[in-house]
Amino acid sequence: MTAAVTGVFCAAATPLNADLSPNLAAFTAHCQRLLEDGCTGVALLGTTGEANSFSLTERRAILEAAIGGGVDPARLLPGTGVAAIPETIELTRHALSLGVTRVVMLPPFYYKGVSDEGLFAAYARIIEGVGDNRLRVVLYHIPQVAGIAISHDLIARLIAAFPGIVVGIKDSAGKFDNMTAMVERFPGFSVLAGADPLLLPLMQAGGAGCITATSNLVGAELATVYRGANDPAQAEAVAAAQARIVAHRDLSNSYVQLPAIKAMVAFRTGDPGWLRLRPPLMALSADEQSALRDKLLAIGATVRDFPQ
Repeated sequence: MTAAVTGVFCAAATPLNADLSPNLAAFTAHCQRLLEDGCTGVALLGTTGEANSFSLTERRAILEAAIGGGVDPARLLPGTGVAAIPETIELTRHALSLGVTRVVMLPPFYYKGVSDEGLFAAYARIIEGVGDNRLRVVLYHIPQVAGIAISHDLIARLIAAFPGIVVGIKDSAGKFDNMTAMVERFPGFSVLAGADPLLLPLMQAGGAGCITATSNLVGAELATVYRGANDPAQAEAVAAAQARIVAHRDLSNSYVQLPAIKAMVAFRTGDPGWLRLRPPLMALSADEQSALRDKLLAIGATVRDFPQ
């Protein structure tokens, strides 16, 4: 059975203007750059994209800007899951109206300790409320942030109730055994790694790909791993790519990750505007930025100085 969502999807960061509104032109250019790097698509408006710091109007504008700037809707995978079910329906319908059929969907995440029955009822209400058979839902499992886990039994029930609509999961919990168990239990279900270094072992275990933050920087290397993970003839190239992926991921994780990713993109592009985040997230300090720049050079990354 062929998985519905496969490849390397960048969990794209969102650039901001000086007033901390989304910089739509810079975001569209970033999407194009990611696709040129070799990413299969762009998973915008997720955790790395600071989605839950944006209003519904801003989220709609970001998606519209990417498509209006020439990005193929078929290569976009926006996050549409928010705490309120009617707003999740609204964002999902909006994506479909633009020709985007695949979305990443958090469960309603404010209330903790909810049952699988409650989560099933929430997802069912959303899918039935959207009411469009074109819809393809990738569940979003990130319990360390959302405070809610998506169990295998819940997945099984959703697949049975909504075949061809609930088609995959982004697993950002970092537990490889959980990913491989889903690969084994749900043939044809797209299991996507949320941690860059896990793409290689997941592909070798039959996974579908990844949605990751470090692909903002090493999309080309992740594409190499995706294509060659199971090809012995490409083992040397895959090993070299994996080493660069791990080096960048380890570096971003040595700081608060989202500010670090944005600072790394700023150094890659030479655009200091990428340093901005919307509170409560805060940019790295000047000393941290300087140290990060030196560490990027040490791992062989391209670094462009900011204009004076």
